[in-house]
Amino acid sequence: MPQLPWADIDTVLLDMDGTLLDLHFDNHFWLEHLPQRYAEHHGIARSQADAELLPLFREHAGQLNWYCTDFWSRELKLSIRELKREVADLIALRPDADTCLAALRNAGKRVALITNAHRDSLSLKLERIELAPYFDRLISSHDYGFPKEDQQFWFALQQDFGFEPKRSLFIDDSLPILRSARQFGVAHLLAVREPDSRKGPKDTEEFAAVEDYRRLIEGLGGA
Repeated sequence: MPQLPWADIDTVLLDMDGTLLDLHFDNHFWLEHLPQRYAEHHGIARSQADAELLPLFREHAGQLNWYCTDFWSRELKLSIRELKREVADLIALRPDADTCLAALRNAGKRVALITNAHRDSLSLKLERIELAPYFDRLISSHDYGFPKEDQQFWFALQQDFGFEPKRSLFIDDSLPILRSARQFGVAHLLAVREPDSRKGPKDTEEFAAVEDYRRLIEGLGGA
Protein backbone atom coordinates (compact mmCIF):
# COMPACT_ATOMS: atom_id res chain seq x y z
CA MET A 1 0.00 0.00 0.00
CA PRO A 2 1.54 3.35 -1.03
CA GLN A 3 1.83 6.09 1.59
CA LEU A 4 -1.10 8.47 1.23
CA PRO A 5 -0.60 12.17 0.37
CA TRP A 6 -2.25 13.25 3.62
CA ALA A 7 -1.69 16.95 2.93
CA ASP A 8 -4.06 16.58 -0.07
CA ILE A 9 -6.82 14.87 1.93
CA ASP A 10 -9.36 16.84 4.00
CA THR A 11 -12.16 14.28 4.28
CA VAL A 12 -12.07 10.55 5.03
CA LEU A 13 -15.14 8.47 4.15
CA LEU A 14 -15.21 5.00 5.70
CA ASP A 15 -17.40 1.98 5.12
CA MET A 16 -18.36 -0.06 8.19
CA ASP A 17 -18.83 -3.79 7.52
CA GLY A 18 -15.65 -5.41 6.25
CA THR A 19 -13.76 -2.11 6.51
CA LEU A 20 -13.87 -1.07 10.18
CA LEU A 21 -15.67 -4.17 11.43
CA ASP A 22 -14.81 -7.78 10.67
CA LEU A 23 -17.15 -9.06 7.93
CA HIS A 24 -17.28 -12.47 9.65
CA PHE A 25 -20.39 -11.42 11.61
CA ASP A 26 -22.34 -10.52 8.45
CA ASN A 27 -21.16 -13.54 6.45
CA HIS A 28 -21.99 -15.89 9.32
CA PHE A 29 -25.40 -14.28 9.82
CA TRP A 30 -26.53 -14.36 6.17
CA LEU A 31 -24.95 -17.65 5.11
CA GLU A 32 -25.29 -19.74 8.30
CA HIS A 33 -27.45 -18.35 11.09
CA LEU A 34 -30.35 -16.95 9.07
CA PRO A 35 -30.73 -20.02 6.79
CA GLN A 36 -30.70 -22.29 9.87
CA ARG A 37 -33.35 -20.24 11.70
CA TYR A 38 -35.40 -19.94 8.49
CA ALA A 39 -35.35 -23.73 8.12
CA GLU A 40 -36.46 -24.19 11.76
CA HIS A 41 -39.19 -21.56 11.48
CA HIS A 42 -40.66 -23.05 8.29
CA GLY A 43 -40.11 -26.69 9.26
CA ILE A 44 -37.92 -27.46 6.26
CA ALA A 45 -34.47 -28.98 5.71
CA ARG A 46 -31.47 -26.67 5.84
CA SER A 47 -30.64 -27.59 2.21
CA GLN A 48 -34.13 -26.47 1.14
CA ALA A 49 -33.70 -23.21 3.09
CA ASP A 50 -30.46 -22.52 1.18
CA ALA A 51 -32.17 -23.35 -2.11
CA GLU A 52 -34.92 -20.83 -1.35
CA LEU A 53 -32.75 -18.07 0.09
CA LEU A 54 -29.72 -17.95 -2.18
CA PRO A 55 -31.64 -16.99 -5.37
CA LEU A 56 -33.45 -14.27 -3.36
CA PHE A 57 -30.12 -12.92 -2.11
CA ARG A 58 -28.73 -12.88 -5.65
CA GLU A 59 -31.83 -11.14 -7.00
CA HIS A 60 -31.50 -8.20 -4.58
CA ALA A 61 -27.69 -7.95 -4.29
CA GLY A 62 -26.39 -4.40 -4.72
CA GLN A 63 -29.86 -2.86 -4.32
CA LEU A 64 -31.12 -0.97 -1.30
CA ASN A 65 -33.46 -3.86 -0.38
CA TRP A 66 -30.46 -6.16 0.05
CA TYR A 67 -29.32 -4.02 2.98
CA CYS A 68 -32.78 -3.41 4.48
CA THR A 69 -33.71 -5.36 7.61
CA ASP A 70 -37.38 -4.34 7.23
CA PHE A 71 -37.48 -5.75 3.70
CA TRP A 72 -36.02 -9.12 4.74
CA SER A 73 -38.21 -9.33 7.84
CA ARG A 74 -41.30 -8.91 5.62
CA GLU A 75 -39.99 -11.18 2.87
CA LEU A 76 -38.95 -14.05 5.16
CA LYS A 77 -41.54 -13.53 7.93
CA LEU A 78 -38.80 -13.43 10.56
CA SER A 79 -37.46 -10.62 12.74
CA ILE A 80 -34.03 -9.97 11.22
CA ARG A 81 -33.33 -7.51 14.04
CA GLU A 82 -33.88 -10.18 16.72
CA LEU A 83 -31.98 -12.87 14.81
CA LYS A 84 -28.97 -10.56 14.51
CA ARG A 85 -29.01 -10.04 18.27
CA GLU A 86 -28.66 -13.81 18.74
CA VAL A 87 -25.17 -13.74 17.21
CA ALA A 88 -24.17 -10.17 18.14
CA ASP A 89 -21.19 -11.44 20.15
CA LEU A 90 -19.48 -12.03 16.76
CA ILE A 91 -19.44 -8.27 16.01
CA ALA A 92 -15.77 -7.26 16.18
CA LEU A 93 -13.52 -4.36 15.26
CA ARG A 94 -10.82 -5.01 12.67
CA PRO A 95 -7.28 -4.78 14.14
CA ASP A 96 -6.17 -1.21 14.90
CA ALA A 97 -9.22 0.37 13.22
CA ASP A 98 -9.85 2.42 16.38
CA THR A 99 -6.19 3.55 16.43
CA CYS A 100 -6.62 4.78 12.86
CA LEU A 101 -9.88 6.59 13.65
CA ALA A 102 -8.34 8.33 16.67
CA ALA A 103 -5.37 9.45 14.56
CA LEU A 104 -7.67 10.87 11.87
CA ARG A 105 -9.56 12.88 14.49
CA ASN A 106 -6.34 14.12 16.07
CA ALA A 107 -5.07 15.23 12.65
CA GLY A 108 -8.19 17.35 12.15
CA LYS A 109 -9.65 15.40 9.23
CA ARG A 110 -13.41 15.40 8.62
CA VAL A 111 -14.47 11.80 9.05
CA ALA A 112 -17.80 10.26 8.01
CA LEU A 113 -19.06 6.70 8.27
CA ILE A 114 -20.98 5.88 5.09
CA THR A 115 -22.63 2.49 5.17
CA ASN A 116 -25.26 0.62 3.20
CA ALA A 117 -26.32 -0.98 6.49
CA HIS A 118 -29.87 -0.25 7.62
CA ARG A 119 -30.17 1.98 10.70
CA ASP A 120 -31.21 -1.11 12.73
CA SER A 121 -27.96 -2.88 11.87
CA LEU A 122 -25.94 0.28 12.44
CA SER A 123 -27.50 0.77 15.90
CA LEU A 124 -26.78 -2.84 16.91
CA LYS A 125 -23.14 -2.49 15.90
CA LEU A 126 -22.73 0.85 17.65
CA GLU A 127 -24.09 -0.77 20.83
CA ARG A 128 -21.32 -3.37 20.68
CA ILE A 129 -18.42 -1.26 19.37
CA GLU A 130 -17.95 2.38 20.39
CA LEU A 131 -17.44 4.01 16.99
CA ALA A 132 -19.70 7.06 17.06
CA PRO A 133 -17.32 9.46 18.90
CA TYR A 134 -14.75 9.20 16.09
CA PHE A 135 -17.09 10.54 13.39
CA ASP A 136 -18.46 13.90 12.29
CA ARG A 137 -21.40 12.05 10.72
CA LEU A 138 -22.84 8.54 10.64
CA ILE A 139 -24.67 8.13 7.33
CA SER A 140 -26.76 5.18 6.15
CA SER A 141 -27.54 5.00 2.44
CA HIS A 142 -31.15 4.38 3.52
CA ASP A 143 -31.22 8.05 4.57
CA TYR A 144 -30.92 8.96 0.86
CA GLY A 145 -32.87 6.11 -0.71
CA PHE A 146 -29.96 4.91 -2.87
CA PRO A 147 -27.17 2.41 -2.13
CA LYS A 148 -23.52 3.42 -2.49
CA GLU A 149 -23.39 1.50 -5.77
CA ASP A 150 -25.64 4.20 -7.28
CA GLN A 151 -24.32 7.59 -8.44
CA GLN A 152 -27.36 9.23 -6.87
CA PHE A 153 -26.03 8.23 -3.45
CA TRP A 154 -22.87 10.26 -4.08
CA PHE A 155 -24.79 13.30 -5.31
CA ALA A 156 -26.97 13.14 -2.17
CA LEU A 157 -23.90 12.73 0.05
CA GLN A 158 -22.24 15.77 -1.48
CA GLN A 159 -25.40 17.85 -1.00
CA ASP A 160 -25.68 16.69 2.61
CA PHE A 161 -22.08 16.52 3.81
CA GLY A 162 -20.41 18.99 1.46
CA PHE A 163 -17.20 17.11 0.73
CA GLU A 164 -14.71 17.83 -2.08
CA PRO A 165 -14.22 14.54 -4.03
CA LYS A 166 -10.72 15.52 -5.19
CA ARG A 167 -9.62 16.00 -1.57
CA SER A 168 -11.30 12.91 -0.15
CA LEU A 169 -10.20 9.40 0.75
CA PHE A 170 -12.76 6.58 0.64
CA ILE A 171 -12.14 3.07 1.99
CA ASP A 172 -14.54 0.20 1.29
CA ASP A 173 -14.30 -3.59 0.90
CA SER A 174 -16.70 -3.63 -2.07
CA LEU A 175 -15.11 -3.19 -5.49
CA PRO A 176 -18.39 -2.16 -7.25
CA ILE A 177 -18.85 0.55 -4.61
CA LEU A 178 -15.27 1.79 -5.03
CA ARG A 179 -15.86 1.99 -8.79
CA SER A 180 -19.01 4.03 -8.15
CA ALA A 181 -17.01 6.45 -5.97
CA ARG A 182 -14.32 6.68 -8.65
CA GLN A 183 -16.95 7.50 -11.28
CA PHE A 184 -18.17 10.34 -9.04
CA GLY A 185 -14.64 11.71 -8.87
CA VAL A 186 -13.38 10.62 -5.43
CA ALA A 187 -9.62 10.87 -5.89
CA HIS A 188 -8.18 8.61 -3.19
CA LEU A 189 -9.58 5.08 -3.04
CA LEU A 190 -8.53 2.02 -1.04
CA ALA A 191 -9.99 -1.47 -0.87
CA VAL A 192 -9.60 -3.86 2.08
CA ARG A 193 -7.35 -6.88 1.70
CA GLU A 194 -9.03 -9.13 4.28
CA PRO A 195 -12.56 -7.97 5.16
CA ASP A 196 -13.51 -11.33 6.74
CA SER A 197 -10.85 -12.58 9.18
CA ARG A 198 -11.94 -16.21 8.59
CA LYS A 199 -11.69 -16.15 4.80
CA GLY A 200 -8.15 -14.92 4.08
CA PRO A 201 -6.97 -12.19 1.67
CA LYS A 202 -8.96 -11.28 -1.43
CA ASP A 203 -7.98 -9.93 -4.84
CA THR A 204 -8.77 -6.20 -4.87
CA GLU A 205 -8.13 -5.99 -8.63
CA GLU A 206 -7.24 -2.44 -9.75
CA PHE A 207 -7.37 -0.97 -6.23
CA ALA A 208 -4.56 -0.65 -3.70
CA ALA A 209 -5.68 -2.17 -0.40
CA VAL A 210 -5.46 -1.54 3.33
CA GLU A 211 -3.72 -4.44 5.04
CA ASP A 212 -2.69 -2.70 8.26
CA TYR A 213 -4.38 0.36 9.75
CA ARG A 214 -1.19 1.41 11.53
CA ARG A 215 0.60 1.61 8.17
CA LEU A 216 -2.30 3.58 6.70
CA ILE A 217 -1.76 6.47 9.13
CA GLU A 218 1.99 6.75 8.60
CA GLY A 219 2.80 10.36 7.73
CA LEU A 220 -0.59 11.57 8.97
CA GLY A 221 0.84 13.62 11.83
CA GLY A 222 2.81 15.81 9.43
CA ALA A 223 -0.10 16.32 7.05
